[in-house]
Amino acid sequence: MGNLIIDIGNTAVKASFTEGTTLGKTFRYQGERVKNFILSLTAREKPLVMVISSVYEISKTDEHCYQKECGKLVILDQAHTQVLRKYSLPEWITYDRAASLIAVRHLFKGKGITVIDFGTTLTVDFISSEGEYEGGNISVGCRTRFKAINRYSRALPLLDTPVYTPLLGCSFDTSISSGIISGIMFEISGYISLKQDNIVVFTGGDANFFAKRIKNSIFVICNLVLMGLALIADGYVNEKN
Repeated sequence: MGNLIIDIGNTAVKASFTEGTTLGKTFRYQGERVKNFILSLTAREKPLVMVISSVYEISKTDEHCYQKECGKLVILDQAHTQVLRKYSLPEWITYDRAASLIAVRHLFKGKGITVIDFGTTLTVDFISSEGEYEGGNISVGCRTRFKAINRYSRALPLLDTPVYTPLLGCSFDTSISSGIISGIMFEISGYISLKQDNIVVFTGGDANFFAKRIKNSIFVICNLVLMGLALIADGYVNEKN
């Protein structure tokens, strides 16, 4: 019997069955029937441990429902901060960020690490070589910037993320796309320069897009959050054994 890990994010839900810390097939869902999606997964296989990380608080009704679907339920949301304390992380940090930090501490033990997550938001976090959390920042994500510049200005269109972006725009559209992409590049380059000896890890939906545009040596790990959740689930299995 394996484990089931679920990451409920701002725009989508990602899930995977795991054996130890090894991820299986990743399932993705976008919609409002998140509970039905989760129950469709447990109908395939009853997990030993089910870890649910959520950007919103899981209701007590749903919590009781999920408890019946697994041997051990671990909920990671604003109302459940025990795991953060267990891993010596601040209680204000979101669980997707926490899972990423748990994963990189495991992967790069004994190294200073800079983690940059390119999602709905752009988050930057720092881990010391001793594994201590040094702090981090939250900014606006790439696609969110494109949407915002369209929404809050009557004259500016909604553009797709460009394949190629010049440093300086030479047309109306490239002035927007270059402003957003170059702005993010300057932003992350500044963060990387703060800790030049750190290992740099990119994750999130736009990680590969920006990895191709930066000269620094970096690691791209797209399923970093799920890896962290798998480590949390496996930790509970090991405690039981």
